[in-house]
Amino acid sequence: MKFFLPDSQDLVDPSFDFERERRSATRQRQFDDLYAHEVFSTPAFDGLLVSKGIVDGFGALGSRYAKHQRLLLLRRGAPWFFRVDKAPNPIKIMGDCGAFTYVHEDEPPYTVEEVLEFYEGCRFDYGVSVDHVILEFIPAADAPGADKQLVPKSLRDRQKLTLELAETFLRKHKAGHHGFEALGVAQGWSPKSYAAAVKALQKMGYDYIALGGMVPLKSREIHLCLEEIQVVRNPNTRLHLLGVNRTEHLPEFARLGIASFDSTSPLRQAFKDDRDNYYADDFKYTAIRIPQIEGNPRLQQRISSGQISQEHARRLERACLDAMKLFEANQHTVRQVVEVLTEYEQLYDPNKDHAEAYEKTLSDAPWRRCPCEVCEALQHHVIIFRGAERNRRRGFHNIWTLYRQMQNLGLERRSTRRQPARRPKSRPSGEAR
Repeated sequence: MKFFLPDSQDLVDPSFDFERERRSATRQRQFDDLYAHEVFSTPAFDGLLVSKGIVDGFGALGSRYAKHQRLLLLRRGAPWFFRVDKAPNPIKIMGDCGAFTYVHEDEPPYTVEEVLEFYEGCRFDYGVSVDHVILEFIPAADAPGADKQLVPKSLRDRQKLTLELAETFLRKHKAGHHGFEALGVAQGWSPKSYAAAVKALQKMGYDYIALGGMVPLKSREIHLCLEEIQVVRNPNTRLHLLGVNRTEHLPEFARLGIASFDSTSPLRQAFKDDRDNYYADDFKYTAIRIPQIEGNPRLQQRISSGQISQEHARRLERACLDAMKLFEANQHTVRQVVEVLTEYEQLYDPNKDHAEAYEKTLSDAPWRRCPCEVCEALQHHVIIFRGAERNRRRGFHNIWTLYRQMQNLGLERRSTRRQPARRPKSRPSGEAR
């Protein structure tokens, strides 16, 4: 099974000084900062997923790319842009449209021709057909004699449009002799509707099919869909789960034909989840929150209103950072650190109480036994919830840990088999990386 990491331009600055919290004045983000695959000496994932909606931006969701970055990606291609030659293992790059960015539109904002041109120009290894995501799940629609009115016409129209676009996509992909492998997208609202979409895509000629719209589903619901798809799936048809990562269910998903998946969950949980921020082999730990005064709106508001003094807040913030440093040097006990952390938390978020979770994190100190480059380099800084440089690196650690868990399960030995032939990639003379 292959793990693709969706790109959201998450990089880290190798010049960042964690003690002084400063970076090099000469740093150039695109050329000096590091992608996750450049941080580790062992594989952390198998591929990248690049969405047109993320690159271009759509509606209120702006692009994650600056104008010059978009131009570089299109002119030089994704392998050069992402520096995949610096990865410890071969990295494949998959492109999709980013259907969640236009989920509220009546139709996808991109034509098949525009998407094919985007995939080819970026020199992707795989390209996903244009789709229109379905978010409702109505399993009752599969019951014998179920009322057809259970499924709104809008959902049936979205599935029909997605299949029509997939058929056009594959036909023009073949006619254009494109260098990437095409994936068709199956959208549905129930197990049987997903199976019907997969069956239709196989009839068109697809043997690599992406399953969309499953992000909101519970694991049991995904399993039911995969079981139904298994009834119609050809032996050589591979399945890709778009946006879904359920680590504990991956072995079962593999048995049901899942050859690859993509997910940002390990990265996002590092700084989005209230509790599960740091992955270990058998547990997810809560990161130690020491927010910067300037970056905490609630704390800033309380300071501005005169409820608390800025001097007092800054003193507690510094005390927390010092306590963690002393703890790492074995000069502070868990209790001493938790006390000062709790005092600061009562200042910036009196409705929260992470004391028990902090005690577990500090007692186990999981970063001390993690062999990844992030933990070895950052030591206790990796567990501190504070600023993008620490938080992203903790997310990188989570990605690396998930991949190691897949290896321990033996899932990484599965392959997506057929690899598309690629054109030689030459670098224009005179252009420096």
